[in-house]
Amino acid sequence: MSERMNLGALAPDAYRAMAKLDAFVAAGPLPRQLLELVRLRASQLNGCAYCVDMHSGDAHRAGVDFAKLNAVVVWRDVPAFDEQERAALALTEAATRLDGGVPDAVWDEAARVFTPEQLAALVVAIATINAWNRMGVTVQMTPESFAS
Repeated sequence: MSERMNLGALAPDAYRAMAKLDAFVAAGPLPRQLLELVRLRASQLNGCAYCVDMHSGDAHRAGVDFAKLNAVVVWRDVPAFDEQERAALALTEAATRLDGGVPDAVWDEAARVFTPEQLAALVVAIATINAWNRMGVTVQMTPESFAS
C-alpha cells in the first residue's frame, strides 16, 4: 500500500489547525499516559496504521509498559487499567463507533471519575484523534516505523 498524497504539504493550514487542537489537549488536565491510551484505542478501532504506530510509541515513551500497551485492544478483560482509564476507553469506543450514540451509562461513568474540565478535554481529545485517523486512513499514511 502506498501513500496517496502528502496531506500535510497540500493542506498545511488544516494540519496547523489540528495541531492547535492537539496542543489544547496536551496542555489540559489529563495525564499524557491516559491521552495516549485513548489515541491508541481510537486508532485501533479506525484502522489507522500510522496513528497506531505513532501512539503506541508515544504511550511507551510516556511510561506505559508494553504489557499494558498490548492489552489496550482487550482492556475490558485485564486488570491493568484503572477506573479513569476504563471510563476513558469506554467513552473513546462509544464516541468513535457512534453506533447509536454514546450510552448514558458510559457518559455517566466518565462524568463520575473526571472533573467537568477533564471530561471536556477528553471529548476534544477523542474528536481530534478521530479526525486525524480519518485523514490518515483516507490517504493511506505510511507508519513511520515502516517507511523506507
